[in-house]
Amino acid sequence: MANDMPSGEALPGNLPLNQLQEENRRLEAQVNAQAIELNLLRARFARYETALRGSQVVVYTQDRSLRYTSISQPMLGHSIADLLGRADEDVLPESVRESVLAIKREAVSTGQSQRLEFSLEEGGALRWYDLHIEALRNDAGDIVGITCASVDVTERKEGEAHLRLLLRELTHRSKNLLAVIQAMARQTARHAGSIDSFLTQFAARLQALAASHDLLIRESWYGASLNELVRSQLSGYLDGVAQRISIEGPDITLKPEAAQNLGLALHELSANAVRFGALSIPDGQVSIEWRRDDAPNAPVEFFWRETQGPRVKPRRKRGFGTMVIETNLTRALDAKIDMIFDPDGLRCQVEIPASQVIKTLDRNGTSPPESR
Repeated sequence: MANDMPSGEALPGNLPLNQLQEENRRLEAQVNAQAIELNLLRARFARYETALRGSQVVVYTQDRSLRYTSISQPMLGHSIADLLGRADEDVLPESVRESVLAIKREAVSTGQSQRLEFSLEEGGALRWYDLHIEALRNDAGDIVGITCASVDVTERKEGEAHLRLLLRELTHRSKNLLAVIQAMARQTARHAGSIDSFLTQFAARLQALAASHDLLIRESWYGASLNELVRSQLSGYLDGVAQRISIEGPDITLKPEAAQNLGLALHELSANAVRFGALSIPDGQVSIEWRRDDAPNAPVEFFWRETQGPRVKPRRKRGFGTMVIETNLTRALDAKIDMIFDPDGLRCQVEIPASQVIKTLDRNGTSPPESR
């Protein structure tokens, strides 16, 4: 007796076999589609977790009692496993607990988005967070908790603080610069014999001041290399008389105020040398040298020497250049100045205190003890 049953005949208490086979194929296709969709969701979630781990954003959800139900990565020194199931009262530091809880409860009760920036101390450093809160609803629209995104904005806050500091510093420096220019204008007018002479001398001194500022701006107002400062102030003379000017000294970086005032003094020395001193005749020579001992808090000794120039006459009156060199450097930098009007050539020695030096490198490239 044959056991086969025609495919179209119904099994007792069941659908026909062909319908069962069709339903089986349909279910298998549905399972395969769901498996593909699940794999896609897993891949998307993995990318989402990877992106969050590589960012400064922590995304988490909490129920109405503000217990953590999910979280993307560790937070506030707690692991994910340690946070799940715990409430904010157990997690948040006391310094921010009440303010954070207040806006979270507001989001739960009203369903409105909330936002708060707060800071707290972590590992001995202050960190800032931007917290955004949204109500979490079920399919019926009922609020069942909240979804939060906490972003570490410490770098932004530090940048804002640094910008405010720079603006205050800029205001301070602008006022100082205007005071220097006003004093320069008054002193130049006092010693100039005519309007044309005033305009020429004042413009040259402004250019000298601008040259020092160009160096400082290039270094973000950190300081200026003494070698570059000297060469910038003598740049107008180096092309034609370079072989008559010697410049030698170690790598030294001066603080901004020292660079600004020494730059003006260098301009006056070089302008005087061109008008009356060693650079006013073909055979004249100028030697510029500086040095600093390796001892802590050692000053920088700066020397300007003119030789083989016209005979130097004894000083009869104190002009603007002398005032800039002697008075300004002494007052602004607490420097010691020794100007010698030797008949054989002007000599000027400036002792710059260690407090005006940022960095000193010896000829081997090693750094001696810094001044404090």
